[in-house]
Amino acid sequence: MNQAIQFPDRENWDEIRQTVCFPVMVNGFQLTCAITRNVLYQRFGEGEPLDIFRANRWDLEDQAQELIEAHKEDDQGWVWLS
Repeated sequence: MNQAIQFPDRENWDEIRQTVCFPVMVNGFQLTCAITRNVLYQRFGEGEPLDIFRANRWDLEDQAQELIEAHKEDDQGWVWLS
C-alpha cells in the first residue's frame, strides 16, 4: 500500500448527488472520492448505499487508489469511481 495515499473511515451519503463520498489524503492534501448509488447497485446489488460501500470498502479504495495514481481527478479535485 502506498503510504502517501490514506483513506480515513469518514464516508457519507450525499442526498443531492445520490452518491457515497469518501475522503482520501494524498501527500497531505485531501481529495474527495465518490461513487453513485446506481454504480454501487450495478456492481454489488441493491441495498443501503453506505452499507454496500462499507461491505466493499477494500475493493473501492483499491480502485480509487488506481485512479488517483493515474491522475483521474475532475476539475473540482473529485475522483469518480465507475
